[in-house]
Amino acid sequence: MALDPSARRGMQAPHIEPLTPDRLYRHADLSALAFETTADLEPLDGTAGQARALDAIRFGTQIRAKGFNLCVIGAEGARMEHTVKALLAEAAPSTRHPPSDWIYVNNFSQPHRPMAIELPPGRASEVRDVLHALIEDLQAALPAAFESSEFQTRRNAIDEEAHQSQEKAFAALRDKANAQNVGILRTPMGFVLVPMRDGRVVPPGEVNSWPEEERSAAQAEIEKIAPELEETLRAMPRWEKQRRDEIRKLERVTVQAAVGQTIDEAKARLRDLPRVLEHLEMIRLDLIENAQLFVAGLPEEAVESARLRPGGPFDRYEVNILVSRTGRDRNAPVVEEAHPTLANLCGRIEYISQQGALVTNFRLIKAGSLHRANGGYLLLDLRNLLLEPFSWTALKRALLQRKIIIEDVAHFIGLTTTVSLEPDPIPLDLKIILFSDRILYYLLSALDQEFSRYFKVLADFDDDLDRSPSSEAVMARLISSLAQKAELRPFDRKAVERIIEHAGRLAEDSRKLTLLIEKIDDLMVEADFSAGRENRAIVAHQHVEQAIEQQIRRAARLHERSKEAILRDIALIDTDGSCIGQVNGISVIALGGFSFGRPTRITCRARPGLGKIIDIEREVELGGPLHSKGVLILSGFLAGRYALDTPMSLAASLVFEQSYSGVEGDSASSAELYALLSAIAEIPLRQDLAVTGSVNQRGQIQAIGGMNEKVEGFFDVCSARGLTGRQGVLIPRANVQHLMLRQDVVEACAAGRFAIFPIETIDEGVAVLFGKMAGERDANGAYPTGSVNRLIEDRLKFFAAARRVALEERLAERSESDDG
Repeated sequence: MALDPSARRGMQAPHIEPLTPDRLYRHADLSALAFETTADLEPLDGTAGQARALDAIRFGTQIRAKGFNLCVIGAEGARMEHTVKALLAEAAPSTRHPPSDWIYVNNFSQPHRPMAIELPPGRASEVRDVLHALIEDLQAALPAAFESSEFQTRRNAIDEEAHQSQEKAFAALRDKANAQNVGILRTPMGFVLVPMRDGRVVPPGEVNSWPEEERSAAQAEIEKIAPELEETLRAMPRWEKQRRDEIRKLERVTVQAAVGQTIDEAKARLRDLPRVLEHLEMIRLDLIENAQLFVAGLPEEAVESARLRPGGPFDRYEVNILVSRTGRDRNAPVVEEAHPTLANLCGRIEYISQQGALVTNFRLIKAGSLHRANGGYLLLDLRNLLLEPFSWTALKRALLQRKIIIEDVAHFIGLTTTVSLEPDPIPLDLKIILFSDRILYYLLSALDQEFSRYFKVLADFDDDLDRSPSSEAVMARLISSLAQKAELRPFDRKAVERIIEHAGRLAEDSRKLTLLIEKIDDLMVEADFSAGRENRAIVAHQHVEQAIEQQIRRAARLHERSKEAILRDIALIDTDGSCIGQVNGISVIALGGFSFGRPTRITCRARPGLGKIIDIEREVELGGPLHSKGVLILSGFLAGRYALDTPMSLAASLVFEQSYSGVEGDSASSAELYALLSAIAEIPLRQDLAVTGSVNQRGQIQAIGGMNEKVEGFFDVCSARGLTGRQGVLIPRANVQHLMLRQDVVEACAAGRFAIFPIETIDEGVAVLFGKMAGERDANGAYPTGSVNRLIEDRLKFFAAARRVALEERLAERSESDDG
């Protein structure tokens, strides 16, 4: 039956033409540059396309306010560290004052709390050398002073005087005792008093033979002398102490005379350093008290005490240089900490084993990266920092307190009770620059409220820049810079153009160029290697092409196995014919930095039901939330287009066939909708076409990612089976601008052996896949007879009627059962 004119109008739809080759690949345009090789190009001085990030870095490094540290974020391969280091190398001499030297010295009053002294840049080594020379001089001067004839004479005089005083006291007591016929004898047990007769000591046996009166008289005389002997013996320690005090006074006078001139000379050399002068006076006082350390023949207890000090007995007078700036180091330091443990960040106190014990002193204090970067810039990778226990908290504490405190993890977690040191904190004045990927930065910003307090400046590196003849010229100069820095062979014009085109492919956008320079650099190195194997002086187009092919080949094992499974009919994919409720979708698999497209069969079965579309992937928990969202959108589309006055009475099931892992994303939602419409209308779909793109509830096809890999994935399967001229891919029209396809795909499309159809709506896709027009409602709200939409609507009405009949029969059966 012929259709009336209004019906014909409803059946009409714009004819979908495949894309022409010029829209599948954008060639580089370097006509504005006159050069033969990159050696003729002026290298790019700076970083291309990162004006926003560079402005943020300059601002963050120059502002002096508290908390304005930087967090630099971007994709891997953006060479953020390289760019920041280059900027700091230029800015460091002019934006910061020369940083100070820092030393630790012994605290003689509290040895467990070493003192930190700030010095002008470059002076730490001078102070160390002066104090070391002072100690070396005293090691010679003090023994000489104690061995001098003057000292020995005066000491001997003190000893002699003390000896004579003791002898005189004993002689007087002995004479008095002798006058009373009492003798004083020295025995191994001490002094004893014995009777005497006629000037001789009477033996005990003879005394016992004396008459009782005589013995009693002798004992009485002994008892009279005993208190005086006891008093004399008690006075001996006092006399010995007086002797030692006199010797100590003599030693102090001698030490003062010996060290005075040496210390005064040291002070003269360091007279502009007040803290060092104070320390020298403390050394003077300590030398007076501990001069015996320098004297040969130390007492045994002094020797033992000296041995317990790490490094020797004279460490107490030395200097521990924590940070020293010399030569070029007087500029603001730029320190990169690759392993930010707590010790590497804040410094540490080391220990040495002495006679089974762990001991330390101030000379075993080691600087951390905060000390080395103080007065300049510290570069940290945020992920590495967060992975180290205590480091993130310690860094925030240092920024809050504006000082560096050396902390010991072992004491925090109670693993040791070793007596340690408490070094003076050092004032902190530096810029912290964190490097991070974007997701980690945003997560930390959301989860750590203190993060924004300490890192107020964000430098976000762009992943790409707009593609134009001028930006391509900039990229050519950048390629020249990379070649010169890596000392590669010059690249000719065709090679440079191919690299720029590959930069567009890496950006996944024909209107953009990637700024992930590391990938471009790697490609250039491989191309240079290929040219070297051929003994070529210049890198040509074919060398770049070889490098790209080899990069793909090395990572393509899984891709080849996936394609092999399809070609051997292990994974079922049709590339010819037609089938009801079955369509070819395309997924992208990304592993190890390599992505490839893989065709996937999507099937659907439809029948009367309760209006529910069953997503089998979601039911078995293989579908992600975005995929489930896409399937739910299909219900909205069906209800909005076909169930205007009739309840949805559909039961359908959708599945990715032979899918054994998770399915995520909504890029297959349009393919799923085509399969669903085909299953409802019982109209076969073309199997020589693959479909990608998401759909909204209004039936509009939306852009998705991985477009190049998806097209090439289906093309590879079709090409392996033999191109028929009917095969192709339906893609969202919004994705046309992203196409940068392989040359073999472009050539096949140019020859008419493969086609890429840009689709804007579901109805356009229906026309291509079904071979029928979708149809539009007329003035009466009806779809044209024979159109796809009419067939679907009629089928849904049939489902509704079947459901209604089934419901009525069930109610009748229940009523008869109740009557019975």
